Amino acid sequence: MELNGIKPAEGAKHAKRRVGRGIGSGLGKTAGRGHKGQKSRAGGYHKVGFEGGQMPMQRRLPKRGFKSHLLKFNAEITLTALEQLGLAEVNLLTLKQSGLVGQLARNVKVIKTGTLSKAVKLNGISATAGAKTLIEAAGGSIA
Repeated sequence: MELNGIKPAEGAKHAKRRVGRGIGSGLGKTAGRGHKGQKSRAGGYHKVGFEGGQMPMQRRLPKRGFKSHLLKFNAEITLTALEQLGLAEVNLLTLKQSGLVGQLARNVKVIKTGTLSKAVKLNGISATAGAKTLIEAAGGSIA
């Protein structure tokens, strides 16, 4: 094998389409762009969502809704999850270690879903009014 004999595999390379190179090529004259109009001209195209000067759809419709950027720091835990955890004292760190809340969570709230039979003491965790009554009825407390 010689360096001057090296070439790519058969079918690996193909000739680039050369437009505007005469009638015989099949892509002469208008070069596949058709006749006249914005799309036939050099540099003539529009951005995404452009509607020819008409007020675009995303500007005709009213703005609606809002999503707080602080949501990622909030987490919820159910009474059923507290029951299954089986700890007498629960704080944010124990919830993170058990995988019940995400690592980014700063504020955790217990919601009234399910039941609780064990006494659980909550430190630095809030609870809804319904969840609070069930926790205290089971002999637990919220600090």
